[in-house]
Amino acid sequence: MAALTQVAETSGRSSEYWSKLVQSKPELKAHLTPRHSEYWPHTPTPKQHAFLCLNCREAFYGGAAGGGKSDALLMAALQYVDVPGYAAIIFRRTYADLVLPEALMDRAQEWLQPTDARWNDKAKSWVFPSGATLTFGYLDAEKDKFRYQSAAFQYIAFDELTQFSETQYRYLFSRRRRLKGVDIPMRTRSASNPGDQGHEWVKQRFVVGGRAEGRVFIRAMLDDNPYLDTAEYSKTLDELDPVTRQRLKDGDWDVALEGNLFKQHWFEIVPEQPTGLRLVRYWDLASTKKTADNDPDWTAGAKLGHNGKGIYYVCDVRREQEDPGAVEALVRQTAEIDGPGVAIWMEQEPGSSGKNTIATYARLLAGYNFRGVRSTGSKVERANPFSAQAKAENVKLVQGPWIGEYLDELCAFPEGGHDDQVDASSGAFGRLVSAPQTATIQLVDPVRI
Repeated sequence: MAALTQVAETSGRSSEYWSKLVQSKPELKAHLTPRHSEYWPHTPTPKQHAFLCLNCREAFYGGAAGGGKSDALLMAALQYVDVPGYAAIIFRRTYADLVLPEALMDRAQEWLQPTDARWNDKAKSWVFPSGATLTFGYLDAEKDKFRYQSAAFQYIAFDELTQFSETQYRYLFSRRRRLKGVDIPMRTRSASNPGDQGHEWVKQRFVVGGRAEGRVFIRAMLDDNPYLDTAEYSKTLDELDPVTRQRLKDGDWDVALEGNLFKQHWFEIVPEQPTGLRLVRYWDLASTKKTADNDPDWTAGAKLGHNGKGIYYVCDVRREQEDPGAVEALVRQTAEIDGPGVAIWMEQEPGSSGKNTIATYARLLAGYNFRGVRSTGSKVERANPFSAQAKAENVKLVQGPWIGEYLDELCAFPEGGHDDQVDASSGAFGRLVSAPQTATIQLVDPVRI
């Protein structure tokens, strides 16, 4: 009955419906019994049981910490290791994550070392008597996904999926293939707690819109794992801040993602830009075009103004994920729209390449008040003064189509996936309030052309 309850949760039908159906059609019982592996060290929990029965293309086991998610991924990987030619891979974001105590490689070592499986340390793979393999991989940088472009797997899994980018996840679908006539299901499986940089895309793909697209979401809770001392672990989770506690203890995907520096209610939205403001536009540059396989940094340009009475206005934000030529066109066009009365600043990267970039833009923006600036300190340190004024409700936002994504990024900072609009805003604010020379922001000498 416990297994039927979990099947009911993932299908949208009641347990009673499935119970009556199985009684009327006993042949269905086989479909509610997962393919067993002799390498499993323990019996699956009811939710793991449901997860291991699935034959859909994508499934996600997500929610509270301690719900048995990693075990579920590893058990699913082992279901077909008796079949010649079967290949499985499980990813963590970094190699350091893989080798942590009690992490996946350590757990696999504990499970498989006493068996007839053999470890290949160079390949980070377990090889089974059938010739099947279970490999462990990582995708530390976005481009690391291309290291697997010649590989083929029938099972691909991601542990702590919210630490990965959506483009990394989607690219690995291209590595999922099998030989004609081989009777092995093609599966992508993942597990994660709520939170981290990929929270929003994972939530949308599985929790919100998964069922309509045939993606199964199994909600894991702390009490679902009978092998864990849940009472003691629950006390540990109670020490966390409220948002993290709701995510890890309650498996809550809806609790608001907020960083430590900005809160949405601090910002009043005003209908138009006041007159008489001292205005600056600050650019944080990037130069990579977004494709289906990458999610690069944005070029962001924030225009801020000061009314001379302690109130600051974020008047406009422009941003693009484009190649250098398109970025130059955006910066030039924005200068023309802002007009010569708006001072233009741009962060100068260290070294000769940074100097060359500023020289290029000095020529491009001839006739405008343009300078480069070298910044020191961390992104958080540079954002602190802007955050302090926002908290004091001295920062207003001028109504515009950019506000939604702007507030999302600010309120997620520094936990979110991108921080380019934060950097641009911090830079613009710094130019409005700083003297020409300060300890944290140094002017670059005007470029001589």
